[in-house]
Amino acid sequence: MLKKVFKFILKLLLFIFLTILTQIGGIVYIAVELLVKKHIKRYRAKKAGIFLIAYLTLTFLVVPYIAPIFGREKIDDTNLVEAHTFFTKLMNRNYISSELQESLKEIALDFHKQNPRIKIIYLDANFPFINGFPLPPHLSHSDGKKIDISLIYKNQEGNITNKKPSLSGYGVYEAPIKGEYNQIKACKQKGYWQYDFAKYITFGKINKDIKLSEKATKDLLLAIVKQQQIGKVFIEPHLKNRLGLKNSKIRFHGCQAVRHDDHIHLQLK
Repeated sequence: MLKKVFKFILKLLLFIFLTILTQIGGIVYIAVELLVKKHIKRYRAKKAGIFLIAYLTLTFLVVPYIAPIFGREKIDDTNLVEAHTFFTKLMNRNYISSELQESLKEIALDFHKQNPRIKIIYLDANFPFINGFPLPPHLSHSDGKKIDISLIYKNQEGNITNKKPSLSGYGVYEAPIKGEYNQIKACKQKGYWQYDFAKYITFGKINKDIKLSEKATKDLLLAIVKQQQIGKVFIEPHLKNRLGLKNSKIRFHGCQAVRHDDHIHLQLK
């Protein structure tokens, strides 16, 4: 009896984990559990294989055609816009509304005029289904209207590059320098311990020879706020001041979120 309870709890936790991570993974897992019978040979291996095939088929061949029913569409990867990692697409975190899709294309075209060969690299966007369904660890990516994009960096020769400083795209910060207001310190002193949590989800630091391109990042932010459909842009206050940005769309996101000096959050009105 105790063994059965333990197995049930493990399966429940796996269902929750897969749902939190991918939205559809938990449902696929339950379906496989119900359909694959234990009496068949090599039960566990076959169950894992069937889960993988079913999940990949749904993610890449089915979900993109169902998502528009829920007001979402897969982000178009082009020579101007690209996911930072395949993981984002594998986990179904690359869906946005058609309105944001068009705005993203316009931003990319505008930015590309001043920065040829440099792409807009996006991080997490939204899941494909159901408004209000959370996209952990984000607080607000639940309606197809939000997306995180990377800052722009330059190499040691001073040339801007599409390279990023972490595998996940998050967690490597452009911290306040001497004389700049330290919002991070202020938030943590108020008890918001999670404020720099993203440093634990870099999944590895790479390209350690690159650093922030202030000019190209400013160009990107100006291209973003120029779009009429964009309502809010979140970056850390010290970066807004350092880059000399005055637009009222660019604002502080609040201490209840996480710090935004490793990426740019933008959303529709």
